[in-house]
Amino acid sequence: MSQKLLNKVAVVTGASGGVGLSIAEHYLAEGAKVIGFSRNTENLGAVSAKFPDNLVVVAGDVTNSADLQRLVDAAVARFGKVDIVVPNAGIVKVVPFADCTEEVINHQFSVNFMGAAQTVRAFLPYINEGGVILFITTFSTQVGLPGFSVYSASKAAVKSLAQNLAAELAPQKIRVNSIAPGPIATPFLSGAGVPPEQLQAFAGYITARLMPGHFGAPEDIAKTAVFLASDDAKNIYGQEIVVDGGYTIG
Repeated sequence: MSQKLLNKVAVVTGASGGVGLSIAEHYLAEGAKVIGFSRNTENLGAVSAKFPDNLVVVAGDVTNSADLQRLVDAAVARFGKVDIVVPNAGIVKVVPFADCTEEVINHQFSVNFMGAAQTVRAFLPYINEGGVILFITTFSTQVGLPGFSVYSASKAAVKSLAQNLAAELAPQKIRVNSIAPGPIATPFLSGAGVPPEQLQAFAGYITARLMPGHFGAPEDIAKTAVFLASDDAKNIYGQEIVVDGGYTIG
C-alpha cells in the first residue's frame, strides 16, 4: 500500500461487514488509525488482531444519541481529533409503497439519514482542518426500482445533505463528498425482507445491466473511499461518485 492516509484518524460507522468493513480495512492498510463503530462488532476482531495499535472498536447504534456520544468520547479520548468521518451505517427494506407505513418510513430514515446526519454533527467540533466527510448514498436514487422508494428517498436526502454541507463546511477547510455504490456482493440485501427466490430473480435482472457482467465487490467502494479521503482528491467538493458497474448509464 502507498500509505495515502498515514496517521489520519478515521471514524467508520457500520464497520462490521460489507462495505463498512472493507473501508475500515483499506484505511488501516493505508496507514490510518480507525475507530470502527457497529451494533455487532464480532467481525472486527480479526481486523483488530491485525492492526492492534490502530483500530478502536466501539459497539453501538447510530440511532441512539447516547451511543453516538460514547463513540465521540472514545475517539477524542484516544486521538483528540479526527480527520475522516464516514457515516456508512445503513439499512434497506424492500417494501411496496402501499405497505410503507409511518413506522416503515421512519425506520429507514432514522438509520440512513438521521443516523448519518447526527454522526457528522456529533463529530463536527473535532474534525481537523483539511478533514473529510464521506457519505454513502446509492445508485438507486438515479433509477427506479420497485420496492425501493423509501430506501432511495432516504439516501437521496443524504446526497442533498452532502452537497449542502460541502458548501457550508468548505470555509472550515473540510471537504464533503459521497459515494453511490451500485449492486455490491455483500449480505446487505439479505435483511431486506425479500424471499430468497425473489432475491435471486432480482439479482439476475440487475446483473443483466452491469457492464462487467457481475456485482461489484466491497473493495471497489473502499478504494474509492481511500481516494476521496486522500490528498489526491483535494479539489473535489460536493460530488457523488457513482461506482455501479455502468448500471445507471442505460
